[in-house]
Amino acid sequence: MEEQYPEQLYDKICVARHPIFTVDMQVWGYELLFRHEEDIQSAVFTDGDQATSQIIADGFGLAAPGLRKGSKALINFPRNVLVGAAPYVLPPERCVVEILESVRPEPEVIQACHELKKRGYVLALDDYEGAPGLEPLCELVDIIKVDILHKTPKEVRNIVEGASQYKAALLAEKVETHDIFKVCKNLGFTYFQGFFFNRPEIIPGRKLSASQVTKLKLLKELGALDTNPDRLVEIIQTDLSISYRLLKYINSAFFGLQVEVTSIPRAVAMLGCQNMRQWLQVVILSDMNTTDKAQELVRISVQRARFLQLLAMRHPTPFDQDGMFLMGFFSLLDAILDQPMSMVLEEIPLDPALKNSLVDPASVDSKWIGLLDEIDRCNWARLNGKAAQMGLSMALISRLSADATAWANEVLT
Repeated sequence: MEEQYPEQLYDKICVARHPIFTVDMQVWGYELLFRHEEDIQSAVFTDGDQATSQIIADGFGLAAPGLRKGSKALINFPRNVLVGAAPYVLPPERCVVEILESVRPEPEVIQACHELKKRGYVLALDDYEGAPGLEPLCELVDIIKVDILHKTPKEVRNIVEGASQYKAALLAEKVETHDIFKVCKNLGFTYFQGFFFNRPEIIPGRKLSASQVTKLKLLKELGALDTNPDRLVEIIQTDLSISYRLLKYINSAFFGLQVEVTSIPRAVAMLGCQNMRQWLQVVILSDMNTTDKAQELVRISVQRARFLQLLAMRHPTPFDQDGMFLMGFFSLLDAILDQPMSMVLEEIPLDPALKNSLVDPASVDSKWIGLLDEIDRCNWARLNGKAAQMGLSMALISRLSADATAWANEVLT
């Protein structure tokens, strides 16, 4: 039976973030999307909504700890919020004001944009199609976003040529495959957003590196339920970086300890075998590939794992808490290593049904991974429908998503 949270305990908004990459696949920023959990299918912004500023501030506060240092945060602004005081609650050095495609270049809007630029804000124009009428905004903004989904290369090229008269950088959004990413790169886009980065780019003949193979073997060992504390201590003490991170983690404000922990055996004893195994799995996975793309996928994987683990504590699931954690944790492993999932999981001891859910999208239990996908994609309408089919409330999903994000931020700091 799903646990019901008291009214005052659960978050009123859902926050999703979509990474934005440069041509070199470095993380440049994130688009942050906010929704009321009570009205998950529509934007939180309404005319005369006096709470909008607080929603923006709270949403940014929830997402900020997980944003990479120096990265930008794009936040959507419809007309009435754009011309109000709401943008000024956000730091201009971190936040990009994204003007929605429904906003028209009225005098009040243009004046607001000039004021924002004067105060140091970067402006972006969403969903540019090349149609006439938006010229005053195009001349002001720093970034023009182009939704390339369902468009032919010729259509995208025409939009790019039309936008070339402005000084703004171009951002391609809804880039779903590596092939489309390459086309957009050749067309002159500077930034790229979409789910092309969480799918493996399989290159025939490529093998896992020796370092990756070693770490997969460690993951295999940590997957065994009978791993004892002495063996965990041994694994940690052979790696200076892991030892340092463990002591930093156990002594962080997250635990609020009165006495500092200075030994690895003591840290392992305090965390316990289950928590220690999970922490080690996270650290090892984050070390398997250090590219920006991989590190972003690791963070998403950790959030997915914790979300499903928390969900298993409150709702019927096909596997126990550990199993659901591993389902979320390994769900993007193929993209992290750019290898087929079946190959990556060959040497990892998993329940056959759990392994099948990761390898076969048509398997009965893969719906849980589908739920994670909708949460990541911030597709509110489909998420609402899938949650209803699975007997989950949006209040619970919102709360557990926030808790999972907070946990991932602590573990990966």
